[in-house]
Amino acid sequence: MRFGKLVGFVLFVALLYILWKIRQVLLLAFTAVAFATVLNHLVRRLQKLGIPRGAAVGLTVVGVLGILAAAIAFIAPSLVSKIPESASLSEQGLIRIQEWYGQFQGMIPGQVLQGVSTQDLWQRLREANSNWTGGFFKVFSGSVNFVLDLLLVIVVTIMLLSNPMAYRRVFLLAFPKFYRSRADDILTDCENALVGWAIGIGFNMVVITLLSGLGLWFLGVPLPIVNAILAGLLTFIPNVGPFLSVIPPTLMALTVSPWRAIAVVILYIVIQQVESNLLTPLVMKRQVSLLPAITLLSQVIFAAFFGLLGLFLALPLVVVLQVWAKALLVEDILNTWPQPRWAKIADSVQGPGH
Repeated sequence: MRFGKLVGFVLFVALLYILWKIRQVLLLAFTAVAFATVLNHLVRRLQKLGIPRGAAVGLTVVGVLGILAAAIAFIAPSLVSKIPESASLSEQGLIRIQEWYGQFQGMIPGQVLQGVSTQDLWQRLREANSNWTGGFFKVFSGSVNFVLDLLLVIVVTIMLLSNPMAYRRVFLLAFPKFYRSRADDILTDCENALVGWAIGIGFNMVVITLLSGLGLWFLGVPLPIVNAILAGLLTFIPNVGPFLSVIPPTLMALTVSPWRAIAVVILYIVIQQVESNLLTPLVMKRQVSLLPAITLLSQVIFAAFFGLLGLFLALPLVVVLQVWAKALLVEDILNTWPQPRWAKIADSVQGPGH
């Protein structure tokens, strides 16, 4: 008996090790599943119009890829050409801050700020600014690994869309027979949550891009389109994204005048208030409600373990995990303790006398 437990423990540790080694592939697989889940919602809409599933899948995939390709072809050239100018303007903003700090330091009497060394601070800020302006766009560059990962996600997404029920049945086989019906219901809840989240976040990204662009253009901030697109893309990352998106336009506004930088910060605060208090409650009614602290901690944890891809996928992962935790752990075990719901289901399936 002890030997069997030892073997089971060793196999469990080996499984965890294998899963950790292939964590990048698992994240890409989850990305494909999330895309397929959202696109399947569009496929079903087309099927309701009388279009066969095969044709509906083809139209959906070609339509989405066509829209993305057109957007990249229209935006990318001008966006990439503006990156050096963006970095230069941000550098000028840092220099302006350094000059003001030197003037302020000279106005302070005594030795209040005399012992504060700022040389390393400005150097680190410049390095961070350089890495920020170039590093963010490197995520979307045409590196070999990125292209291969993107192709893998696209291919797997199309495979999942072609026959989603077959893959769903295979996944349900991992559960005991008595629990498969319940697991199927949980998968449906996960699908609804992901679709609702995708619709909501997509709408928010578009609205914030438009509001940011109009506001920055009205304030006369350099490169309003670049900063607006950056703000829209970073909306995908709650909490962290809005904070990061305000840095480049604020630094660029400093090259014009101090009040413009203050106006940019106020503009972004107003836009975020509109998003959190108006757009999110209005559009994301179907989304699983996530507590802000849980959202932030999940982003930090996934970023620490899985890097930048983990940071981008943190929210959809938490959406799915919360649905499973609520259904499996809370409703089926904790709320029905001391006899969990799954045990009652098992007893009813086996019948009396077992």
